[in-house]
Amino acid sequence: MRRALVTGAGQRLGRAMALYLGQRGFDVAVHYATSRAGAEATAAEITAMGRRAVALQADLLDDTAAGALLPRAAEALSGPITCLVNNASIFEQDDIASASRESWDRHMGSNLRAPFVLTQAMAGQGLMPKVDAGGEPRARGLIVNMLDQRVRNLTPEFTTYTIAKMGLWAMTRTTAQALAPAIRVNGIGPGPTLQGPHQDAEDFAAQRRGTVLGRGANPEDITAALGYFIDSPGVTGQLICTDGGEHLQWDTSPKSPRN
Repeated sequence: MRRALVTGAGQRLGRAMALYLGQRGFDVAVHYATSRAGAEATAAEITAMGRRAVALQADLLDDTAAGALLPRAAEALSGPITCLVNNASIFEQDDIASASRESWDRHMGSNLRAPFVLTQAMAGQGLMPKVDAGGEPRARGLIVNMLDQRVRNLTPEFTTYTIAKMGLWAMTRTTAQALAPAIRVNGIGPGPTLQGPHQDAEDFAAQRRGTVLGRGANPEDITAALGYFIDSPGVTGQLICTDGGEHLQWDTSPKSPRN
């Protein structure tokens, strides 16, 4: 039986990944912090697919709540979690001048400490690798960390958020080493995918046009990357940037649509 926990799954990309996992035959724990209605609706859609689903609330800035979340999910789904998607994230603007202890703690807590605590809980389940037909070990667990294309294209903007995501990228690689061969750990680095709550439509369109491909990503690009990691037993410690090539951008000024 395959069971997944997706954090921040009541809306946006977390919701898309939770629904995708349900379509792939996973029972899914849908975590939310404040988006209760969205999480319950997501769980209901997964249940309608014939899978088990549960909406679980937790404040991931609280270490106790974060540490208890994965065991709660395993209990609710009647077995160990085999796929963890660390998606929940705080994304707020600051720079070296405006960053505060509060902005540092919020970004580190949501983007680095909580994924680490959840990864420890995943490792603590004692998952053992399977043996495939060729006699080689095949990981039973998969962790996917939602990163950001910024880790491939550093800028001084969104300072404490970016530092936290860089830490998560380092954690992705070191835990891939530490947890092999039982658990694989990989990352997805989105670029402009969904319009942000503090971003107007014109700015969002310009950001998408400004990528190497002249387009952004869609939720389907994110779920395709997740599907690749599910289906690729020989892949760990890797990052797929689903960003229209934004991480390759050397000129971030808005561009006209390409012909």
